[in-house]
Amino acid sequence: MKSIYYEIYEDLRDRIERGEFPFQTYIPSEATLVEEYECSHNTLRKSLAVLRLHGYVQPIQGKGVLVIWQPNRHADFVLGDIETFKEAATRNGISALTRVRSFERIKASEKLAKSTGFKIGDELYRVERVRYLNGQALIYDINYLLASAVPGLTPQIVENSVYEYLEGTLGMHIATSKRAIRVERVTETDREVLDLLDFTMVAVVHGQTFNSDGVLFEVTTSRHRPDFFTFHDTAVRGY
Repeated sequence: MKSIYYEIYEDLRDRIERGEFPFQTYIPSEATLVEEYECSHNTLRKSLAVLRLHGYVQPIQGKGVLVIWQPNRHADFVLGDIETFKEAATRNGISALTRVRSFERIKASEKLAKSTGFKIGDELYRVERVRYLNGQALIYDINYLLASAVPGLTPQIVENSVYEYLEGTLGMHIATSKRAIRVERVTETDREVLDLLDFTMVAVVHGQTFNSDGVLFEVTTSRHRPDFFTFHDTAVRGY
């Protein structure tokens, strides 16, 4: 379940990306937005802080909150945000499809526990998914999900959206995700499942995701064809 401030952030972000608040213009005043969203000033300020951290706006003393976001040429995946593949594709206006390559229930071995952060013997779902954007197989995901945190998980749920199921059906609050990016040589499996053209390297994003109780419930390795994606973050000095 998403917090109110985060829902407001998402709505403001979408309005900026749609061009309702263009680049180098000011968004409505805090008083106007508080009235529009029927929220407290503190809640709105938290939403604006997230917008700032993600590079959408910059507060200008004595003037307001200025839009500094501009659209990117490639599909835009934000490192500092917990956004699903389905949400990112919709936001980018891209046709998206997920196909499950494998779905099994396993126990975490010592080796797997060491590489993921789960405990030895934890019951896990191991899922492989291929992500299609505009008809091309561009992302190969390998997911490990803690079975006790995702009861009732099925391949059909996985093909739609795991996070929609967790938040909408199970009422889980997804809190924190840690990610690392590296570049690796293409493997035989990459060649088999992805439309790689003549690329010999893939971008690999490794992530751990925690719920609001601090429970590690998902570890994902995503292998991306490198020409189609822009991963970006925004740094704020002295924030």
